[in-house]
Parts: sequence; structure tokens; C-alpha cells
Amino acid sequence: MTSPIPEFPADIFTPEAVRNAREVDDELREFAPVVRLRDGTVMLGRHEHVAAGLLDWKAFSNTSRPWHDPGSPRPEILLTDDPPRHTQVRKVVADALSPRALERVKAIFQQAAREFVDELRARQGEVVDGVGDITQAYIFRVLPDILGLPQEGRHHMHGFSQMVWATMGPPGELYDEAMQNDFSGVIAWLERTCEREALDLEGIGAEFFRAADRGQVTLDEAKLLLQTVLSAGTDTTYLTMANAIRAWASFPDEYAKLRADPAKLRGAFDESLRWDSPSRMAGRITMRDVAIEDYVIPSGTRCGLMFGAANRDPRFWDAPGEYRIERDTKHSLGWGYGVHGCVGRVLAQMEAQALLGAIVREVESFELAGDYEPWMTTVGHGPIRLPVRLNFA
Repeated sequence: MTSPIPEFPADIFTPEAVRNAREVDDELREFAPVVRLRDGTVMLGRHEHVAAGLLDWKAFSNTSRPWHDPGSPRPEILLTDDPPRHTQVRKVVADALSPRALERVKAIFQQAAREFVDELRARQGEVVDGVGDITQAYIFRVLPDILGLPQEGRHHMHGFSQMVWATMGPPGELYDEAMQNDFSGVIAWLERTCEREALDLEGIGAEFFRAADRGQVTLDEAKLLLQTVLSAGTDTTYLTMANAIRAWASFPDEYAKLRADPAKLRGAFDESLRWDSPSRMAGRITMRDVAIEDYVIPSGTRCGLMFGAANRDPRFWDAPGEYRIERDTKHSLGWGYGVHGCVGRVLAQMEAQALLGAIVREVESFELAGDYEPWMTTVGHGPIRLPVRLNFA
């Protein structure tokens, strides 16, 4: 006998819930293995069920999701496809961002990171913003160069982030507040800057148009893919790097281990992605009835698979609230799972390896200089301001 899916008693997308997203999402996870929100959306928060849902794209399809608006101004491709079309499109991105393709720009990332950290050294003892002055500033400076985008209009990068993430969540106070912004300038810049003729032919962005020349995608799809990579390579990466800095300040013994053995940096970055995931959930729609314990999610139900809650599930992780650079994170869900796993993972790791690697070499310790300010979007999660002091070696 199946049980009715219980309704969670609180709205998890109010400003107060977003400020306390970790606690709210953990409470939802412990409430029941399957939870219904007031609008009918079903949420899964336990690692076992979220991982299984991410792997089973035939049951949990990417072709629709909660609050999905096909007319959204954000790029609509790849993340709204399933195989076989998803496989074809994903190959274009994977080829453009392959380790071999990125190797030729590795030196650019590293040189920019060295220059960036040298600039930060001049501010030793000052309170700096770990996001606006460090991780976001670095990504906004370097990623457009790597993609071959023109210099003009790059101040719209922040607006682009706000536009993309604001449209992922449900209607409500935060959505309405975001939609009061005039995104027309951002949209015009995005359209103009991602045209083929605007790109540096040596940049990675031109690879998408070469794929169109080969018939793998259309020219319109090539442009959408470039816009998608511009978004995907930006927000979750700088949020995760900021969380790494926050973790290093909060767990100084772990940072000391990392400085003693910088080869552990990739594991340290992946652990920061698990410790506080930059996206609260992935949206899906069920294509058949799905049984989970005593509950059945009916076919056609829009669902949220909750990354952050699953990555802190004590049923799966030992002491999930602790940050440990040597933790085995191969089953962390921060990169996604299965066919829809993060196609830009190599790019994000290269960005992090360059900047955080330079920081680890030069900065002896961090001090938090106040509470962090959360990014007030319903689905994106992390600090948008992080006051810290950097103590250079």
C-alpha cells in the first residue's frame, strides 16, 4: 500500500529560506524521502534517491522541469534535452572543452592568476571581498578572453548571472524583485557579443561555429551553446571557489594540509563543491510512475533533485558538515551525475586550479572578517559577498 506524499509545511523559496538554505533544505530532506511543495512540485533530498534520479534520465527527464518557461531569456539548449539529441549536442561542447583543447589556454589562466594574486598581495591586511574582489573578479576577467569574446560590454556579466538564475525558480518575492531589473541591455549585449563575427577566431567560442560548419549543430544552436558555456563556466565556478576560501578560513588545519601538499588541490576543490553546493537543485519531469520507498511519484510530475541536501545527507556521508580535503568525493552530486553530468567540469577545474593554486602558494592563512552575504536567488546558492583578510606568506 502506498502512502500519500506529505506536503512540506514551509515555503523553501522565501527570502528568509534562501538566507538559511542549508538548514531549510536539510529539514526538508529529513521530513520524508519524498516531499510535495504547496505548488505540487515534488522534491527529493536524500542522496540515494537524488543519485538514482540523476542517473535515470528515462524516468526523470530533462525535457521539462518545475517553473520551466520555454520563453525564458536564458539560453535554452543542452540542459533541456535528453538523448539522443542531448548526446549529439553534448559532444560538441565536450570537444570544444576537451583537456586537449583547453591545454593550449592553460598558460593564459595561470598567468592571469599570478597577476591577480600579485594585485591582492598589495592589499594584505585589508578586508577584501572573497567574491567580488577575488573569485568572481577573476572569472569575469579571464573567461571571456578564453572564449574569444570582445572586450566591450563585459560589465553585463553580472546582470547575465542574475538573469539566468532568477528565471530558474518559482514566482514569488525574489523572482518578482529580480524581474524588476531591466535586462534588455544584458540581452542585447549577449546577442551581439556571441555572434560569430564578434569572436576572436583563436578563442574556444569559435569552435561551436566550426561544429555548425560540420553540420553537428545549426548556427543558432552554436550561438546558444556559447551562451550556455559562458553561463555555466561562470557562476557555479566562482561560487565554489569562494566556498573553498570560506572553508579554508573555517577549517585552518585542512588548509595547512593543503599548503603542505598542493597536489591535493583538486580534491580540496571537489570537497568545497560537496560541502556547500552552488545549486540547490536540478529540475526534472517524471516520464512514468516512480516508486520511492512507500511513495509513488506519478508520471508527469515536475520534481526537484536537491544537490545540496543530498551532499549533506548523514545517511551517506560521515560528518557531512565538516570540510575534509582528503574525503572521497567521487559520489558527490555537485557535478551532477550520469548523462547530464557537468560537461564543463574540465573548464571549471582548470579555472580553479589556476586561481586557487596561485592562492595556495602565496597565502598562508585566511581570516573571516564578518558574515557572508548569500546570493539571493531561489536555486543558485552561495556567497555573493565574503569579507576576508588574506595573510600572505
